[in-house]
Amino acid sequence: MEPQTRKKLLKKLFYKESTWAIVLLLPNLLGFLSFTLWPILASFLLSFTEWDLLRPIKFVGLQNYINLFHDEIFIKVFRNTLYFTVISVPIGIIISLLLAVALNQRIRGIKFYRAAYFLPVISSMVAVAVIWQWIYNPEYGVLNYFLSVFGIKGPSWLTSTKWAMPAVIVTSIWKNLGFNMLIFLAGLQAIPESYYEAADIDGATWFKKFRYITIPLLSPTTFFVSVMSVIGSFQVFDSVFLMTQGGPARSTSVMVHYIYENAFQFFKMGYASAMSYVLFFIIAIITLIQFWRQKKSEIY
Repeated sequence: MEPQTRKKLLKKLFYKESTWAIVLLLPNLLGFLSFTLWPILASFLLSFTEWDLLRPIKFVGLQNYINLFHDEIFIKVFRNTLYFTVISVPIGIIISLLLAVALNQRIRGIKFYRAAYFLPVISSMVAVAVIWQWIYNPEYGVLNYFLSVFGIKGPSWLTSTKWAMPAVIVTSIWKNLGFNMLIFLAGLQAIPESYYEAADIDGATWFKKFRYITIPLLSPTTFFVSVMSVIGSFQVFDSVFLMTQGGPARSTSVMVHYIYENAFQFFKMGYASAMSYVLFFIIAIITLIQFWRQKKSEIY
C-alpha cells in the first residue's frame, strides 16, 4: 500500500473513531453541563444576589459574604463542623487502619468478616439513623442499658447539648468505617511480603514491623484516606438531619445543614449560595494544605 493511500485511510479511520467517541460521550457531557457545571455557575452568580424564589432577583454584590461573618449562627455551625472534623477524622482513620490490619490475616471466614464490616457503607442512612436512635434511646436503648449494668446512668444522648454531637460522630464513624478499611486493606495487600520476612529474620516484633514497615509504606494510602475523610466530614449532612435536625439548640447543626435551612426552609437562595462557596473555599484550602504537607514529607 502506498504511503499516501495509507495516510488517507488512517485519517479516515481517525475521524470515524472520533465521531463515535463524541456520540458515545455526548449524553454524559450533556448531563455534566446540565446537572453539574450549570448549577455551579448559577449558584456562584446567585451568591451575589438576594432571591427568595418569589420576588425578582436583586443584585447585592458582596453583601451576602459580609453578612456571613456577622451571623452568629453561621459562626456556631462552622465551629460545630470543625469539632466534627477534628474528632471524627483521626479516630475514624486509626480504627479503620487497625481493623484493616486485623482483617488482613489469613484466617477462616475472613471474606465474611470483611463483607460484614463493609455492610454499613452500603446501608441506607435512614435505616442507620433509625437503628442508632434506638441505641441512644435514654429509656430503653441498648447503650444506656449497658451502662446501667456498671451502675452508670446514661444521658439523654440526642437531646443533650453536651452529648448529641459525640453521638452523631460515633454514628458517622461507624457508617463510614468500612470504606476506609477497604482502602487500607488494598494498601496493605500491595506491600510485598519480603519486607516482613526480612524483619522476621532480624527478630523484629509485631509492633516494630507495624511502625517501621506498615505505616511508612501505607503513607500514600493514608494521605488519600485523610483527604477524602476531611472533605466528607465538612460535607456531613444526612446523619445530622436524620438524627437531631441540628438540635438541640443547634449543638449539632453543621454548615451543610445550615445551607439547607437557608435554601429550602428560609428560601434565602443568595445567602445559601454564598455559604456554599465559603464552604467550597474552606475545603479547597484545607485540601491544598494537606497536599503541600504531603509533598514536604517522605513518600514511600
